[in-house]
Amino acid sequence: MIDPRAVVDAGAELADDVEVGPFSVIGPEVVIGPGTVVGPHVVIKGPTRIGRDNRIYQFASVGEDPQDKKYGGERTYLEIGDRNTIREYATIHRGTAQDQGLTRIGNDVLLMAYTHVAHDCQIDDHVILSNAASLGGHVWVGDWAILSGFAMVHQFCHIGAHAFLAMGSAVSKDVPPYVLVSGQPAEPYGINTEGLKRRGFGETALQNIKRAYRVLYKSGLKLEEAQVRIAAMADDADELRLFTAFFADCRRSIVR
Repeated sequence: MIDPRAVVDAGAELADDVEVGPFSVIGPEVVIGPGTVVGPHVVIKGPTRIGRDNRIYQFASVGEDPQDKKYGGERTYLEIGDRNTIREYATIHRGTAQDQGLTRIGNDVLLMAYTHVAHDCQIDDHVILSNAASLGGHVWVGDWAILSGFAMVHQFCHIGAHAFLAMGSAVSKDVPPYVLVSGQPAEPYGINTEGLKRRGFGETALQNIKRAYRVLYKSGLKLEEAQVRIAAMADDADELRLFTAFFADCRRSIVR
Protein backbone atom coordinates (compact mmCIF):
# COMPACT_ATOMS: atom_id res chain seq x y z
CA MET A 1 0.00 0.00 0.00
CA ILE A 2 3.09 2.27 0.13
CA ASP A 3 4.38 3.45 -3.22
CA PRO A 4 8.07 2.55 -3.63
CA ARG A 5 8.82 6.16 -4.52
CA ALA A 6 7.54 7.40 -1.14
CA VAL A 7 9.94 7.97 1.78
CA VAL A 8 8.66 6.58 5.08
CA ASP A 9 10.96 6.82 8.08
CA ALA A 10 11.59 3.66 10.06
CA GLY A 11 10.36 5.52 13.14
CA ALA A 12 6.88 6.05 11.67
CA GLU A 13 4.01 3.73 12.60
CA LEU A 14 1.47 3.08 9.85
CA ALA A 15 -1.47 0.70 10.09
CA ASP A 16 -1.27 -2.21 7.64
CA ASP A 17 -3.82 -0.80 5.20
CA VAL A 18 -2.58 2.80 5.07
CA GLU A 19 -1.98 3.99 1.51
CA VAL A 20 0.89 6.36 0.71
CA GLY A 21 1.28 7.88 -2.75
CA PRO A 22 4.47 8.51 -4.71
CA PHE A 23 6.99 11.11 -3.53
CA SER A 24 5.32 11.61 -0.16
CA VAL A 25 7.62 11.97 2.85
CA ILE A 26 6.58 10.67 6.27
CA GLY A 27 8.97 11.41 9.10
CA PRO A 28 9.74 9.76 12.43
CA GLU A 29 7.18 9.79 15.24
CA VAL A 30 4.26 9.89 12.83
CA VAL A 31 1.43 7.49 13.68
CA ILE A 32 -1.30 6.89 11.07
CA GLY A 33 -4.41 4.83 11.77
CA PRO A 34 -6.28 2.29 9.63
CA GLY A 35 -8.00 3.25 6.42
CA THR A 36 -6.14 6.52 5.96
CA VAL A 37 -5.01 7.48 2.45
CA VAL A 38 -2.05 9.80 1.95
CA GLY A 39 -1.82 11.09 -1.62
CA PRO A 40 1.30 11.92 -3.62
CA HIS A 41 3.73 14.71 -2.66
CA VAL A 42 2.45 14.99 0.93
CA VAL A 43 4.86 15.85 3.74
CA ILE A 44 3.99 14.72 7.30
CA LYS A 45 6.35 15.58 10.14
CA GLY A 46 6.14 14.28 13.70
CA PRO A 47 5.37 14.07 16.47
CA THR A 48 2.00 13.70 14.75
CA ARG A 49 -0.82 11.24 15.39
CA ILE A 50 -3.47 10.75 12.69
CA GLY A 51 -6.57 8.62 13.28
CA ARG A 52 -8.49 6.34 10.97
CA ASP A 53 -10.16 6.83 7.59
CA ASN A 54 -8.60 10.20 6.83
CA ARG A 55 -7.83 11.39 3.28
CA ILE A 56 -4.87 13.70 2.72
CA TYR A 57 -4.50 15.08 -0.78
CA GLN A 58 -1.40 16.01 -2.76
CA PHE A 59 0.96 18.76 -1.64
CA ALA A 60 -0.49 19.09 1.87
CA SER A 61 2.00 19.90 4.66
CA VAL A 62 1.00 18.27 7.94
CA GLY A 63 2.76 18.59 11.31
CA GLU A 64 5.43 21.06 10.30
CA ASP A 65 7.22 23.30 12.83
CA PRO A 66 5.12 26.28 13.98
CA GLN A 67 5.57 29.64 12.28
CA ASP A 68 6.43 31.34 15.55
CA LYS A 69 9.72 33.17 16.18
CA LYS A 70 9.59 32.01 19.81
CA TYR A 71 9.72 28.38 18.73
CA GLY A 72 13.08 26.91 19.66
CA GLY A 73 12.75 23.30 18.61
CA GLU A 74 10.69 22.19 21.63
CA ARG A 75 8.90 18.87 21.42
CA THR A 76 5.34 19.72 20.41
CA TYR A 77 2.51 17.75 18.85
CA LEU A 78 -0.26 17.53 16.29
CA GLU A 79 -3.28 15.27 16.74
CA ILE A 80 -5.82 14.60 14.00
CA GLY A 81 -8.92 12.50 14.62
CA ASP A 82 -10.96 10.33 12.27
CA ARG A 83 -12.64 10.74 8.86
CA ASN A 84 -11.10 14.10 8.08
CA THR A 85 -10.40 15.41 4.59
CA ILE A 86 -7.31 17.55 4.03
CA ARG A 87 -7.19 18.98 0.54
CA GLU A 88 -4.42 20.29 -1.71
CA TYR A 89 -1.82 22.67 -0.25
CA ALA A 90 -3.42 22.75 3.20
CA THR A 91 -0.90 23.49 5.96
CA ILE A 92 -1.25 22.34 9.57
CA HIS A 93 1.42 23.16 12.16
CA ARG A 94 2.25 21.61 15.53
CA GLY A 95 1.80 23.47 18.82
CA THR A 96 4.18 25.62 20.84
CA ALA A 97 5.50 25.53 24.38
CA GLN A 98 3.76 28.87 25.03
CA ASP A 99 0.42 27.05 24.94
CA GLN A 100 -0.39 23.36 25.51
CA GLY A 101 2.19 22.28 22.95
CA LEU A 102 -0.61 20.73 20.87
CA THR A 103 -2.55 21.51 17.73
CA ARG A 104 -5.69 19.37 17.56
CA ILE A 105 -8.20 18.59 14.81
CA GLY A 106 -11.27 16.56 15.74
CA ASN A 107 -13.39 14.29 13.57
CA ASP A 108 -15.21 14.75 10.24
CA VAL A 109 -13.44 18.03 9.48
CA LEU A 110 -13.01 19.34 5.92
CA LEU A 111 -9.99 21.53 5.21
CA MET A 112 -10.28 22.69 1.63
CA ALA A 113 -7.40 23.74 -0.64
CA TYR A 114 -4.87 26.30 0.65
CA THR A 115 -6.34 26.45 4.15
CA HIS A 116 -3.98 27.13 7.06
CA VAL A 117 -4.27 25.86 10.63
CA ALA A 118 -1.59 27.57 12.72
CA HIS A 119 0.12 26.35 15.87
CA ASP A 120 -1.97 25.53 18.96
CA CYS A 121 -5.32 25.71 17.16
CA GLN A 122 -8.13 23.52 18.45
CA ILE A 123 -10.71 22.50 15.84
CA ASP A 124 -13.72 20.54 17.03
CA ASP A 125 -15.87 18.14 14.99
CA HIS A 126 -17.67 18.68 11.64
CA VAL A 127 -15.92 21.98 10.96
CA ILE A 128 -15.44 23.24 7.39
CA LEU A 129 -12.67 25.60 6.32
CA SER A 130 -13.35 26.63 2.73
CA ASN A 131 -10.61 27.46 0.24
CA ALA A 132 -7.83 29.68 1.61
CA ALA A 133 -9.47 30.23 5.01
CA SER A 134 -6.72 30.84 7.57
CA LEU A 135 -6.48 30.51 11.35
CA GLY A 136 -3.89 32.40 13.37
CA GLY A 137 -2.27 30.70 16.33
CA HIS A 138 -4.24 29.55 19.39
CA VAL A 139 -7.65 29.76 17.66
CA TRP A 140 -10.48 27.51 18.86
CA VAL A 141 -13.23 26.56 16.39
CA GLY A 142 -16.37 24.91 17.76
CA ASP A 143 -18.42 22.03 16.34
CA TRP A 144 -20.12 22.55 12.95
CA ALA A 145 -18.66 26.03 12.40
CA ILE A 146 -18.12 27.01 8.76
CA LEU A 147 -15.47 29.42 7.51
CA SER A 148 -16.12 30.54 3.94
CA GLY A 149 -13.39 31.13 1.39
CA PHE A 150 -10.59 33.55 2.36
CA ALA A 151 -11.98 34.10 5.86
CA MET A 152 -9.25 35.07 8.32
CA VAL A 153 -9.22 34.61 12.09
CA HIS A 154 -6.85 36.51 14.40
CA GLN A 155 -4.77 34.75 17.02
CA PHE A 156 -6.52 33.59 20.22
CA CYS A 157 -10.03 34.06 18.82
CA HIS A 158 -12.83 31.63 19.61
CA ILE A 159 -15.36 30.72 16.92
CA GLY A 160 -18.47 29.29 18.54
CA ALA A 161 -20.30 26.12 17.51
CA HIS A 162 -22.55 26.46 14.43
CA ALA A 163 -21.18 29.92 13.63
CA PHE A 164 -20.78 30.99 10.00
CA LEU A 165 -18.07 33.29 8.66
CA ALA A 166 -18.94 34.75 5.25
CA MET A 167 -16.46 34.95 2.39
CA GLY A 168 -13.48 37.18 3.13
CA SER A 169 -14.48 37.90 6.73
CA ALA A 170 -11.70 39.32 8.91
CA VAL A 171 -12.33 38.21 12.50
CA SER A 172 -10.40 39.80 15.35
CA LYS A 173 -12.85 39.09 18.19
CA ASP A 174 -14.72 36.00 19.36
CA VAL A 175 -17.78 34.92 17.36
CA PRO A 176 -20.59 33.52 19.54
CA PRO A 177 -22.33 30.23 18.71
CA TYR A 178 -24.92 30.27 15.92
CA VAL A 179 -23.96 33.77 14.76
CA LEU A 180 -23.32 34.72 11.12
CA VAL A 181 -20.64 37.36 10.57
CA SER A 182 -19.34 39.14 7.49
CA GLY A 183 -17.05 42.01 6.58
CA GLN A 184 -13.64 43.49 7.35
CA PRO A 185 -13.74 43.82 10.27
CA ALA A 186 -16.44 41.19 10.71
CA GLU A 187 -19.83 42.29 12.03
CA PRO A 188 -22.86 40.20 13.07
CA TYR A 189 -25.65 39.73 10.53
CA GLY A 190 -28.09 37.43 12.32
CA ILE A 191 -27.92 33.72 13.04
CA ASN A 192 -26.91 30.82 10.81
CA THR A 193 -30.53 29.86 10.21
CA GLU A 194 -30.06 27.70 7.13
CA GLY A 195 -27.21 25.72 8.66
CA LEU A 196 -29.19 25.11 11.83
CA LYS A 197 -32.20 23.86 9.88
CA ARG A 198 -29.97 21.44 8.00
CA ARG A 199 -28.73 20.08 11.33
CA GLY A 200 -32.23 19.42 12.63
CA PHE A 201 -32.89 22.42 14.84
CA GLY A 202 -36.66 22.78 15.18
CA GLU A 203 -38.71 25.95 15.09
CA THR A 204 -38.79 26.34 18.89
CA ALA A 205 -35.00 26.07 19.15
CA LEU A 206 -34.56 28.57 16.31
CA GLN A 207 -36.89 31.05 17.96
CA ASN A 208 -35.01 30.72 21.25
CA ILE A 209 -31.70 31.34 19.51
CA LYS A 210 -33.14 34.37 17.68
CA ARG A 211 -34.39 35.80 20.97
CA ALA A 212 -30.95 35.36 22.50
CA TYR A 213 -29.41 37.06 19.46
CA ARG A 214 -31.75 40.04 19.91
CA VAL A 215 -30.78 40.31 23.57
CA LEU A 216 -27.11 40.24 22.67
CA TYR A 217 -27.22 42.61 19.70
CA LYS A 218 -30.49 44.55 19.60
CA SER A 219 -31.50 45.22 23.22
CA GLY A 220 -29.06 48.03 24.01
CA LEU A 221 -27.84 46.11 27.05
CA LYS A 222 -24.20 46.14 28.02
CA LEU A 223 -22.43 42.88 27.20
CA GLU A 224 -22.34 41.76 30.83
CA GLU A 225 -26.06 42.49 31.23
CA ALA A 226 -26.90 40.61 28.04
CA GLN A 227 -24.91 37.61 29.25
CA VAL A 228 -26.89 37.51 32.49
CA ARG A 229 -30.18 37.73 30.59
CA ILE A 230 -29.21 34.91 28.22
CA ALA A 231 -28.03 32.74 31.11
CA ALA A 232 -31.48 33.06 32.66
CA MET A 233 -33.11 32.17 29.34
CA ALA A 234 -30.91 29.07 29.09
CA ASP A 235 -32.62 27.57 32.14
CA ASP A 236 -35.58 26.75 29.89
CA ALA A 237 -33.76 26.32 26.55
CA ASP A 238 -30.94 23.79 26.32
CA GLU A 239 -29.69 25.17 23.00
CA LEU A 240 -28.81 28.46 24.72
CA ARG A 241 -26.35 26.76 27.05
CA LEU A 242 -23.81 26.97 24.24
CA PHE A 243 -23.94 30.74 24.74
CA THR A 244 -23.28 30.55 28.48
CA ALA A 245 -20.38 28.13 28.07
CA PHE A 246 -18.95 30.33 25.33
CA PHE A 247 -19.14 33.50 27.41
CA ALA A 248 -17.36 31.76 30.30
CA ASP A 249 -14.35 31.12 28.05
CA CYS A 250 -14.41 34.35 26.03
CA ARG A 251 -10.88 35.73 25.57
CA ARG A 252 -11.05 38.67 23.12
CA SER A 253 -14.52 40.09 23.78
CA ILE A 254 -17.03 39.37 21.01
CA VAL A 255 -17.91 40.59 17.55
CA ARG A 256 -20.60 43.14 18.33
